[in-house]
Amino acid sequence: MLGFAVVGCGLIARFHAKALADVPGTRLRAVVSRSAANAAKFVEENKLQDVEPSADLAATLKRKDIDVVIVTTPSGAHQEPAAASANAGKHVVVEKPLEITLERCDRIIDACDKNKVKLCTIFPSRFGDANVALKKAIVAGRFGRLTLGETTCKWWRPQSYYDEGGWKGTLALDGGGALMNQAIHNVDLLLWMMGPVTHIAGFTAMLAHERIEVEDSAVACLRFASGALGVIQATTSVWPGLPKTIAVHGDRGSVVIEQDDLLRWEFNPEDPRDKEIRQQFAVKTGASGGSSNPAAISHVGHARQLADFVQALESGRAPLVDGREGRRAVEVILSIYDSVKSKRIVSLPASRTP
Repeated sequence: MLGFAVVGCGLIARFHAKALADVPGTRLRAVVSRSAANAAKFVEENKLQDVEPSADLAATLKRKDIDVVIVTTPSGAHQEPAAASANAGKHVVVEKPLEITLERCDRIIDACDKNKVKLCTIFPSRFGDANVALKKAIVAGRFGRLTLGETTCKWWRPQSYYDEGGWKGTLALDGGGALMNQAIHNVDLLLWMMGPVTHIAGFTAMLAHERIEVEDSAVACLRFASGALGVIQATTSVWPGLPKTIAVHGDRGSVVIEQDDLLRWEFNPEDPRDKEIRQQFAVKTGASGGSSNPAAISHVGHARQLADFVQALESGRAPLVDGREGRRAVEVILSIYDSVKSKRIVSLPASRTP
């Protein structure tokens, strides 16, 4: 039985607590917050049995019954607890983004490498059934030559979302806006499907909100190493909030996924299983995926990813989304910000931090 501790008691920590309850061989043993009262409240509100609330991370890391630490603090405060956990010999799971600068990402990765513990960055969209089917089609070469990859995250967040959180919408702890906080899932999916990026040009704006330091609207054009082109759209400014999409096109196929629903699955030549796949994903799930309400996100993807991490620990293999995979999405987003500031096309790999 693997013992887990969660560091940070905000909204996303609730999803991890629910997810762990669905993963065999795991047990949540402790939750840590800067405030002992907040930790105790989290345990009570989520009806967690035999889970110790604490405001002392160092003491929690000394516990022998804790094998894995999940970091769910604000984005720009991931490095310190993640590195401390690695230095204590604990395996580490970090909510997206891995961190908000490449330097801080690298410190987490280096600490885990040095201490020979495994590191996972949370990107549950990779574990959606339709996305997995799309990835398999790409690996099988069914698209022919990849030509275009697109992703949209046209979400809505009211002004109260930024006003109530304290850290949301700040450069110091959010690290960015619609791209870094919301659409980073889309960015990761696009990279997973299309491969590495060589050039980026972007635009950002703050159009529908006040009193924030980050963008609520962004678009970017990309060139992938394969020669294919790409487009990213990311917002928290589109009312009422639309389901996110991922689309992959080639000279022999096109697939479009909206949230977890398959809108298009066409290949030349047609495969006997294509009709079966279209039928499998024909029923609309109706899930908002958090397009207008962060609390509406399902914990199923988290459970699948945590199960993959447990399997990685048991087998000695790397998790599907390790720290370096998490860093890639941050690198692309920071390069978009760099393009906006410099008003030029940016080449990757990026070496600068904002």
